[in-house]
Amino acid sequence: MRQEIGYKEKSGQLTKFGQWYADRVQDTQYRNAPWCDMFLAWAADKAGVTEYVGEFAWTPSHAAWFIKQDAWTRKPEPGALVFFDWRGGKSYKGVDHVGVVERVSGKKIHTIEANVDRVWLKRKTRETDKVVGYGIPRLVKANAERLDEIRSTERPFVSAPRPETGHGSPLDVLGTPPALLAAMVLTTIVLSLRVTGRRRGTHRRLTWPWNAPTTRRPAKTSSGTRTREKVRATAQRPA
Repeated sequence: MRQEIGYKEKSGQLTKFGQWYADRVQDTQYRNAPWCDMFLAWAADKAGVTEYVGEFAWTPSHAAWFIKQDAWTRKPEPGALVFFDWRGGKSYKGVDHVGVVERVSGKKIHTIEANVDRVWLKRKTRETDKVVGYGIPRLVKANAERLDEIRSTERPFVSAPRPETGHGSPLDVLGTPPALLAAMVLTTIVLSLRVTGRRRGTHRRLTWPWNAPTTRRPAKTSSGTRTREKVRATAQRPA
């Protein structure tokens, strides 16, 4: 930036900074536009700090950008961008010039400004009565780093991976709570039926597989073999 001190615009208000900005935004009208802010954009690009300084040609928009970045103050410091309103207003909407604070001396600030005295890039010593405010690039950087740190802690909670289970046997269901409950209900029903049968004087037996009647073989007699059907028929004859 200091190496450019003494630069003078060409005829028709043409400057290399306006030419650079016009190529940057693909708009030729900036080649001959007021270039105080375009010089700062050019210098920031050369220094690799555009993300902290901003890149503007319209000074009110540049001031509003610093306000939005929470990097706006009324106190000067070296390296700050100083925004002026020559009418003495204190709103960013009235800003019509910008420079860089090189050093502070009492109530005066020493600046580097472009497009001053109509055609020059030079050092100036200014009173602060026309100053609207200061944009602080270091605060833009600090806020960006803080936001990055906050975002890094806002990652969603990742649950622990569940152990993989193989395909179990169908008999595994017997040990589950629903199976145990069903067994208890069935046992209760069986016991209630047995108790009811005893109170009526009968013993009701359920036809479980182990209670089913077995088939007996035909009994042998001295006169030959009788079948169970013949024995039953003889027993049922009237006396």
